[in-house]
Amino acid sequence: MIEALHLTKTFRDKKRGEIRAADDISFRVSPGQIYGLLGANGAGKTTTLRLLATLLKPTGGSATVGGFDVAREPEKVRAQVGFLAASTALYGRLTAREMIAYFGKLNGLADAEIRARTQRIADELGMHDFLDRRCDTFSTGMKQKTSIARTLIHDPAVMIFDEPTLGLDVMTARAIVKFVRECRNRGKTVIYSTHVMSEVEKLCDTIGIIHGGKLMAEGTLAGLRATYGEQDMEEIFVKIVGAEDAK
Repeated sequence: MIEALHLTKTFRDKKRGEIRAADDISFRVSPGQIYGLLGANGAGKTTTLRLLATLLKPTGGSATVGGFDVAREPEKVRAQVGFLAASTALYGRLTAREMIAYFGKLNGLADAEIRARTQRIADELGMHDFLDRRCDTFSTGMKQKTSIARTLIHDPAVMIFDEPTLGLDVMTARAIVKFVRECRNRGKTVIYSTHVMSEVEKLCDTIGIIHGGKLMAEGTLAGLRATYGEQDMEEIFVKIVGAEDAK
């Protein structure tokens, strides 16, 4: 469902010159899998996800989502994708229900379908207590759940989560992790970007470690443990990233 081949994105900076935010990245994600993109802040995670979601155009390489090329067929890719960005604003004067319905309309859904899907997502994310409250009264967790709901209202086949639990309390983070796992169980293709090691260990079928815009290592948790001789994901990450920094 998702395939990136030598995907590259460069930017020009007056002081630093050419910056390779994504550098020759290749990976594949099949339906019913969660691919964890693990890296520190500034590693290139968000740039890679924005390329896949067609928010940025590649400088080099290619990527397909659902069989559609991100550069040549961006509209068809967007119809396949639900993209939860790391920071997305809500309209404060709308309620959560109105916010979700607005995005449902943008995606061409009928009113009855929007109501049914809103009910299901609210059940899964535990949103009923604040579904009819205005977004400018929300806690961080309420805002994130509303952002997820509006991202997924059109029931996309591909789901891209960029740091979905950032800044959340433990219980809200657990609820979102559980929801992501259920998405996989329904056959969705999921990319999950994070710097939280425990989430990667609990959720991801395949883990890609990104650093300096490059995909440094990739494999299952068991495979990475065997390759690097460590059981703890944090120790594996430090060993991989530290070896690169030492070059």
